[in-house]
Amino acid sequence: MRRIVGLSMLGLLFAAAPNAQSPTDTFWSELEKLCGKAYAGAIVADTSPSPDFTGKAMVMHVRSCEPNRIRIPFMVGENRSRTWILTRKGDRIELKHDHRHEDGTPDKVTMYGGSSSNPGEPTRQFFPADEETTRVVAPPAGRAPSAAANVWWIDLVPGEHFSYNLRRLGGDRLFTVKFDITKEVTAPPAPWGWKD
Repeated sequence: MRRIVGLSMLGLLFAAAPNAQSPTDTFWSELEKLCGKAYAGAIVADTSPSPDFTGKAMVMHVRSCEPNRIRIPFMVGENRSRTWILTRKGDRIELKHDHRHEDGTPDKVTMYGGSSSNPGEPTRQFFPADEETTRVVAPPAGRAPSAAANVWWIDLVPGEHFSYNLRRLGGDRLFTVKFDITKEVTAPPAPWGWKD
């Protein structure tokens, strides 16, 4: 009986270990390890292929890392209009899409995205669309709003890959671009609108 009680107490001590990392902590820590590095990627799923992406070289550059904000420009061919902005807010992470014109001015459709609703997993974080997204991403004329059904997620498997994903719930829309983080590539020029 004493042995059982002793083992139970030992289990409680390990369970309450103050240095245990949350899934958010682990994910953020692994993301920070990519700071300053650039990686080539390729589309592995796209149910609505676009000429903007087809046949174009793709590079992500973890270019700007602050204590609670990481900005990742996503270059598609010569187009440098897109930047993913990840912001740490306690045990949650927010994903926003910053879209710019070549002169640096914001695109009409920009700063959409969402926040994780729970700590997620150490290698995966989900971002359901927020209210700003439903306002910014207007549906085509005559069609019901669809941006509210968007869910983005990022998979970050240490020593393997980083993938950016979009799924539209209730439909067949799926987009995934995957980057090999075992091989660095030359960092691209600054995104449109960046001063440095």
